[in-house]
Amino acid sequence: MSKLLLAICSVFFYLLLHAQTLSFDKNYFQWPVKLKPAIVANFGELRPSHWHMGLDIRTNQKENLPVFAAAGGYISRITVQPFGFGKAIYINHPNGLTTVYGHLNKFFSALDSFVTDQQRRNERWEISIRFDKKKFPVHKGQFIGYSGNTGSSQGPHVHFEIRNTATDRCINPQFFDLGLNDNVSPEFIRLALYNRNQSTYAQQPLLFAISKTKNGYQLKSDSIIKTGFSKLSFAITAIDKISGSNNPNGIYSARLYVNNQLQSGFVLDSMDYNETNYMNAHIDYPFKINSGLYLQHLSPLPGDLGPAYKTGNGIVELNDTLVKEIKIEISDVNRNISCLVFNVQYDDSLAAAITNKNREMLAPGRQNEFIRPDFKISFGRNSFYDSVPVTFLKLKKPANNAITDAYQFCNDSYPVHESFELQLKMPAVPEHLRNKIVISHSGQEFYRKKALVNEGWMLAEFNEFGSFQAFIDTTPPVINDPGKGDTIDLSLANAILFYPKDESGIGTFRAELNGTWLMFDNDKGNAWRYNFEKSFPYGVHHLKIWVTDIAGNQLVKQWWFKRNPYIPPKKKAAGKKKTAKHKLKSPGKKEK
Repeated sequence: MSKLLLAICSVFFYLLLHAQTLSFDKNYFQWPVKLKPAIVANFGELRPSHWHMGLDIRTNQKENLPVFAAAGGYISRITVQPFGFGKAIYINHPNGLTTVYGHLNKFFSALDSFVTDQQRRNERWEISIRFDKKKFPVHKGQFIGYSGNTGSSQGPHVHFEIRNTATDRCINPQFFDLGLNDNVSPEFIRLALYNRNQSTYAQQPLLFAISKTKNGYQLKSDSIIKTGFSKLSFAITAIDKISGSNNPNGIYSARLYVNNQLQSGFVLDSMDYNETNYMNAHIDYPFKINSGLYLQHLSPLPGDLGPAYKTGNGIVELNDTLVKEIKIEISDVNRNISCLVFNVQYDDSLAAAITNKNREMLAPGRQNEFIRPDFKISFGRNSFYDSVPVTFLKLKKPANNAITDAYQFCNDSYPVHESFELQLKMPAVPEHLRNKIVISHSGQEFYRKKALVNEGWMLAEFNEFGSFQAFIDTTPPVINDPGKGDTIDLSLANAILFYPKDESGIGTFRAELNGTWLMFDNDKGNAWRYNFEKSFPYGVHHLKIWVTDIAGNQLVKQWWFKRNPYIPPKKKAAGKKKTAKHKLKSPGKKEK
């Protein structure tokens, strides 16, 4: 490739990297909290089954800090939910972008009152409300709420996103000048090599340690990798940091060159939420599940239809025994770049037979089915990123109320992109119990799904491999008592907490106070909680709870409790101090 053509390719790739910034004013937004800009996670950071879609803004481990609108516009939406963003605000801006503020503890007063009123009207704590531009307009820097730790948050912070309003596509916020200082280049940690003559799921990656030198990064072992793989690809473990922080973040981009020719690359610049679980294709998913470590592929897997890879297939073909130079560049948004350079060479004496050559495989890009007399499973054409080796075991696994054996299908360390339909042959089950059938999944997680009965089969949808077994569930949930006694005294309590439990899973929860719906929240799904308000009336009250599991079994419990004003105990009146009296001893008289 000529130098001119290489330069053109490099410019084109740079434009791909920064395309999202070209149409917008970089100084449009301000930092949404009154602290020195700092983050604990960046856009594109690797998370379980998704990329992180915004910035996690540091709040110094504190909650209830004021949060401000990053620019003028109007509040277009709020959400209140147990997971995800918890309490969140969405603001639409005139420039065609939307900002999102997640994990809040509370909205500003007028908005908070409106949301609470809607929750009570709908008798539902979890809620999503959309607004027109006239309802809640905001100006740049206006107070909109308090930071917190609600939803799927592991500690106090503000989750901040910038989206394209028309498409809802998330854009890397670091394209904008938000005050984050970053002069630190990303770091290489390890290199992995794969034989691309076969599925990446049918092999273990070959790992190489990396060391940093004054001239860049290099392999700790020999700088020439000799291999018997005629087609190969690479993956890396790498992190990024910003100036003044040791917090490891995700890298923004990586590029693979073979003999100075651009071969492939990925860029984490923008993505939709319906694309974010393609992160499972971007990484070596089985390696992450089994080791806890991330490896990011430098080439897309065959079934990867995600947004990360911008050019080339990244597969290096070794058609001769000539030494080929490999260069990998990684960078952050601010174009701080690190390079790793090494050589590869084909060695026929190291060639190995392809494993799993005649094994049944589930292939990407096609519909797949697996059928046995008492077990059926079917997958859509976009379910797999690479070919998955099939394993199937029928296990005699007695369990309470089980109506089938357990069926182990495939290794649960292989990812599935789409939900799949599982069917188990239904044994003789009385008609009145057929709506009580659930199917359990046991693997990385244990959970149950309610089964649909159809023509002698029990059906449910799952999205993970594992062990499956059908049960009859006629047991209602259980719940704790809020106190003891015929009339429970909650005068000194700040809240009422309920922890409903059920083996199949809780479906619905409802509370009524004196016959009227009472709003309990369920943040993080840990407990149903009612916080006593200052306006809560004193006296004796009737509390009734309904809890239903996914099989439709219901628990109904009720209590009487009293709530009386707190009266401080009276202090004892201060009495006169008693003076000790001493008898005078007679001279010369001995004390007995």
